[in-house]
Amino acid sequence: MLYELLTPLKESFFAFNLFEYITFRAATAAIAALVLSFIIGPWIIHILHTHQIGEEIRPTGPESHMKKKGTPTMGGVIILSSVLLPTLLLAKLNSPFIQIILIAVVWMGIIGFIDDFLKVVKKMKKGLVGRYKLAGQIILGIIVSYWVMSAPEFQLFNTKTTVPFLKNVEIDLGMLYPIMVILVITGTSNAVNLTDGLDGLAAGLLAICFTVFAAISYISGRVDFSDYLNIIYLPGAGELTIFASAMAGACIGYLWFNTAPAEVFMGDTGSLSAGAALGTLAILLKKELLLFIIGGVFVWETVSVMLQVSWFRWTRSKTGEGKRLFLMAPIHHHFELKGWPETRVVVRFWIIGLLFALFSLTTFKIR
Repeated sequence: MLYELLTPLKESFFAFNLFEYITFRAATAAIAALVLSFIIGPWIIHILHTHQIGEEIRPTGPESHMKKKGTPTMGGVIILSSVLLPTLLLAKLNSPFIQIILIAVVWMGIIGFIDDFLKVVKKMKKGLVGRYKLAGQIILGIIVSYWVMSAPEFQLFNTKTTVPFLKNVEIDLGMLYPIMVILVITGTSNAVNLTDGLDGLAAGLLAICFTVFAAISYISGRVDFSDYLNIIYLPGAGELTIFASAMAGACIGYLWFNTAPAEVFMGDTGSLSAGAALGTLAILLKKELLLFIIGGVFVWETVSVMLQVSWFRWTRSKTGEGKRLFLMAPIHHHFELKGWPETRVVVRFWIIGLLFALFSLTTFKIR
């Protein structure tokens, strides 16, 4: 919005010329999202406290988590509010990249909000029925895939994905492309949701991932940088740098209130929307396979749940008694029950997430 309003005035006031630079708008978006989360965070937490919108702790979870009962949830509203305003003000709103990513984050934010509302306010233990949540994720995947496959801006690369470690290798999925989009969006949003089980864990990992995608967005939108690194050039993709930077700033700002002991939890409002945003960024930037490395900790968390469930069912069918592969899944609870303090688990997972992120960037030259 500000881009459209102020850049035409650059002839009269040269400072407005700064809004033509993606780097300036991205940095401004990150700072604005960070500051905005600091401003609205206490206000939103106060509202959640006043209306007694507190977290219900699962009795099957670690015993140490029972003290968190009643902590305000639905704090994802802080993230959503902090990222949407800077993006609307500083990004090119006529860009299909920005339009798609905004629809994705708002769509899943609404679904997450409904789920939280039913669980916390209406006291429905399971919240939004799983099949309805899955239907919402699938519908979003269909919308995104149809848009990418039909819009002229994506014509040269609409059904393609790139392969990490291989130079100039792209896979054209053709009519199977929508299935991959649905799997990426559904898988990523659910993976972030599973990871959001310790104070600050998901928020810190998301900040790392969105910072990496901000860099990839900028590189992919530059013909010179993308040519040098031998990655697919995506005209207009640089605008996603503004959104990704705002997301990183919003997650760091939210972390101010979510670090142990947490004053607020993001709930499904935050985890589903942020996860969908992460998956949609990978889709728009043609880095769906690289997402497995960038979000390596999220993948690790999800696989631990799948292994736990599969092993339990298999052993039960063979012996009549189900056995556990881990003390508890997702894997962060396993380490808690091993005796690690919550903060140690979180910081060490952040470090692993940072290593995955740095390794993902090296793949552009390891070819």
